[in-house]
Amino acid sequence: MSGHSKWSSIKHKKGAADAKRGKLFSKLSRAIIVAAREGGPDPAGNLALQNAVEKARSFSMPKDNIERAIARGAGTDSDAAAYETVVYEGYGPSGVAVMVEALTDNRNRTASEVRHVFSKNDGNLGTSGAVAWLFERKGIVLVASDAAEEDEVMLAAVEGGAEDVEQEGSTYRVTAALEHLTAVREALEAAGFSVESAEATMVPKTTVQVADQATAKKIVRLMDALEENDDVQDVYANFDIPEQVLEAVAG
Repeated sequence: MSGHSKWSSIKHKKGAADAKRGKLFSKLSRAIIVAAREGGPDPAGNLALQNAVEKARSFSMPKDNIERAIARGAGTDSDAAAYETVVYEGYGPSGVAVMVEALTDNRNRTASEVRHVFSKNDGNLGTSGAVAWLFERKGIVLVASDAAEEDEVMLAAVEGGAEDVEQEGSTYRVTAALEHLTAVREALEAAGFSVESAEATMVPKTTVQVADQATAKKIVRLMDALEENDDVQDVYANFDIPEQVLEAVAG
């Protein structure tokens, strides 16, 4: 899993430092608005909203922006009413399974654009259910491992309800059930640990090993192209690329 987890870290750092932060914040706001519209404005009673807010916080989205997005979703915002959640499933190079979550106001447009990205990058769009069974939704918290002992991180994480802690390079990867994501992050922060990100994600049950740089480059290009789409919120895949190869092609 190390190569796959490393991609999550690289993706997060790229997003946090992205020159197009306005575009990123727009996507995060859209997710909050729709979650608040569908489940109410109280994160304590709305898991989808809670997770959307956690992700926005991970990317340092200002508190005022988050609160405005919740208010828009809780009101009669016409923009929010126009959006629906759509999930696309397909395969990338070397048979890598890919899941794409989008929020769109035009299902036909988004489907056409996502299909085009797949075909242009040596992949193909599949039918609903084609790869979903290969993933499970979890809460993932990344903690900086500098000056932090694994047993101390484990103790704080378990108190918050975490399922597992793994060290991966310069971070600890803490896995939790979705409903415990916020509690785990808060427990880690209360214990004095530096939380790099906390978000709901799709974790692959099995991975596809990709060792050669040429194939790895194609996979990363596909992931980047999908994430560039304005309607796409998240992209998940089950590749496992060695860290040194991944860093070389993702750079």
